[in-house]
Amino acid sequence: MNDGNSPLKNEWWLPRHPRSARRARAYLWVLADVWRLPDEVAEAAVLMLSELTANACVHARVPRGRHVRTRCLLFAGRLRVEVADASDLMPELRVADVDDEGGRGLALVAALADDWGTYPRPYGIGKVVWFELKLPSGHGTGPRFLERAVK
Repeated sequence: MNDGNSPLKNEWWLPRHPRSARRARAYLWVLADVWRLPDEVAEAAVLMLSELTANACVHARVPRGRHVRTRCLLFAGRLRVEVADASDLMPELRVADVDDEGGRGLALVAALADDWGTYPRPYGIGKVVWFELKLPSGHGTGPRFLERAVK
């Protein structure tokens, strides 16, 4: 059982495939329900996760067989979501032209997240793109299944 000081964590690996953004959204919706995230936080997180997962699957130029890792952490009134891939190319925030079909994903993350950034993976292969969202004050972080088990 979580003591309230340790973050709640969940992680999954997805193939570098266009359908992986949809799978990531589905996994995060379930996790948001279990962690009792407010709807507005869950909706924003799912949208941003979808963008980052799609970017990792489409733009990462890496050998076949590499996967995308997503990690979600709930701690100290914040939700942190990380998307890691094996590409060393760091994403850059840019302003898309009106006629551009893409190029708005990181701008969306920058607009919706309370904080976000990138860093190289510590073991030397690839990068992590992350964002954080603040939870409303007084929001409980206990998972629902633990509450149900106690009743």
